[in-house]
Amino acid sequence: MLKEIGLDCIDQLFEDIPKHIRVKELKLDSNRSQCETEKHMKRLAEKNISSQKNLCFLGGGIKPHYIPAVVKSVLSRAEFLTAYTPYQSEASQGFLKAMFEYQSMISDLTGMDIANCSLYDSSTGLGEAALMATRIKKRYTFLIPQNISWEKKSVLHNYTKGVNITIKEIPYDEKTGMMNISSLEKLLSDDVSGVYLENPNGFGIFEEDVERVRDLTQKTNSLMIVGVDPISLGIIRSPGEYDADIVIGEGRALGNQMDFGGSGLGLLSCKKEYLRQIPGRLIGLTQDEDGKQAFCMAMQTREQHIRRAKATSNICTNEGLCALAAVTYLSWLGGNGLEKLARDNLKNGIYLSKKLNELDVLSKRFSGSHFNECVMHYDKEVKKLNDSLLKHNIYGGLSLERWHPSLKHDILFGVTEMHSTKDIDHLITVLTEVEHV
Repeated sequence: MLKEIGLDCIDQLFEDIPKHIRVKELKLDSNRSQCETEKHMKRLAEKNISSQKNLCFLGGGIKPHYIPAVVKSVLSRAEFLTAYTPYQSEASQGFLKAMFEYQSMISDLTGMDIANCSLYDSSTGLGEAALMATRIKKRYTFLIPQNISWEKKSVLHNYTKGVNITIKEIPYDEKTGMMNISSLEKLLSDDVSGVYLENPNGFGIFEEDVERVRDLTQKTNSLMIVGVDPISLGIIRSPGEYDADIVIGEGRALGNQMDFGGSGLGLLSCKKEYLRQIPGRLIGLTQDEDGKQAFCMAMQTREQHIRRAKATSNICTNEGLCALAAVTYLSWLGGNGLEKLARDNLKNGIYLSKKLNELDVLSKRFSGSHFNECVMHYDKEVKKLNDSLLKHNIYGGLSLERWHPSLKHDILFGVTEMHSTKDIDHLITVLTEVEHV
């Protein structure tokens, strides 16, 4: 094989990898059977302590949500069990129908005209939204809130670097934790293509001035892009109701496992006038030559097809299995179920914040109303507190220092419908104990 490709030794295959990070050898036992290997892997896996064994109050993104059995049953069907979209897609009518229903549900949920067939995650969704805004408005400044996660900022900067888009950050109000509208007014100009707003925001707080943001973007003819937690839309207005232009979000909570942080589900929907700028692909409803209902790829503006340099995205596939989980989950949940789920998350978030704030060592950092996450101020070292909680089988909150160095002593706690008042009371009891040791 080496001779056929013109190489003298196997080491030449790895010349592009810097020598200082190459693995010299894999320490693998020889002559181990498949059965023995599986036992060994299971023993290694048992060293991981999941949120099913430990209570998890980690905020800032991935949190444990309930996944009904019907979702797992549908995903395990042989005709669906692949995250990859078939290239000869019209032969896969069942999968296309599921994706068509997914698009319809996300459109209804966000209040927008069109939803695409999914993206990788919310971070790449933000990058795609910034590129969309730039293509639509032919402007090269994009505004984002200062309090979004550092991961989203990193992905966004990577997405926009090649097209020379300038990213500017909008400060947050030190008292409420919400976007500082005065700062937004100063940053808006004729070169701004779009303004990104998260609701609830990176601190878990609901933004109360969404109409004001909408008015300001309309005055400068900029686009308003809104990032959502889809579960919160069970009790708050959809972005379409306050005239957002593009909506993105993370759909992992819709029937998908936490999966060690992998396999997210990027939601993206928009107004119908931006149809030709939407990334990824759209599934459409049509008829076959016999007049029967059929589904097809109505749009797939990708570079490896006929679009080439005119492609709106270089995404080569979508998160098909994750999108299927989401549409199955939403079908099982229904509108009333989604409202109850959102209320349970809100109720647990309020109860957690109240109980934490009653402790002498913690205090609520911001006054804004929050969903299922809250920021608490802690006078001492956050890492030591979380290490102490871990000894009691509890994953504590997220230290915000990495996101925002000025919030060195602030912790982002999170809960979901999986947490009971008993779980939260246990956290408070343990916090009281470790603070008096």
